[in-house]
Amino acid sequence: MLVSLVIPVYNEIPTLAEILRRCIAVDFPKELVLVDDCSKDGSREFLRQLSEQGLEVLGGSPKNRNEIRVLFQENNQGKGAALRRGFAEATGDIVLVQDADLEYDPRDIPRVIQPILDGDADVVFGSRFIGSPRRVLYYWHTVLNNLLTTLSNMTSGLNLTDMETCYKAFRAEVIRSVHVEEDRFGFEPEITAKVARGNWRVFEVPISYHGRTYEEGKKIGWKDGVRALYAIGKYSLKR
Repeated sequence: MLVSLVIPVYNEIPTLAEILRRCIAVDFPKELVLVDDCSKDGSREFLRQLSEQGLEVLGGSPKNRNEIRVLFQENNQGKGAALRRGFAEATGDIVLVQDADLEYDPRDIPRVIQPILDGDADVVFGSRFIGSPRRVLYYWHTVLNNLLTTLSNMTSGLNLTDMETCYKAFRAEVIRSVHVEEDRFGFEPEITAKVARGNWRVFEVPISYHGRTYEEGKKIGWKDGVRALYAIGKYSLKR
């Protein structure tokens, strides 16, 4: 099966080339759909070069089939908007979200997609909290994550341990049937609520996590937590 990695990019030049090298080094057929959200730090220019010259720009050791597609937003809209466009353009049998930083390890992707390949799942969440190594960082972020996951579970009926995880994989038919409305980080509770409402088979698998600090480029803030609370309420009530 072809796996589409949808990768939203906004000001990630310090890590962009390395995460792409790590993606193409994983041995399965894949399509990298990169959506630049109007970056200002050189990411956009790097992606133009990648689009024109191909994988040679990255170096590294590509394995299996690797296709690169680069899309450019005309103005900065947010992660959810970038994912919405990437999902619409993806052609793979399985579609997975990959961040452009180094917090999530592409070597975990085979584990994330395996329940779909086995025919057991329609959607898989990669959880940072069920047994794999993770960098120890912000206590209150963990508290907020647990709160948001609990509230999401209460309204969706699921029993996830990590609703806010980046690694979410979908059978292509599933994600194509969902209209993403949120433009920013409200995407996570929105997609979770809509997946639950669709009665699709949801699995959760352990993944590693190498979180970064704000000095290292972390972008999510308290306003995104407030929006997530709003999104949980909105999409649990919306039918």
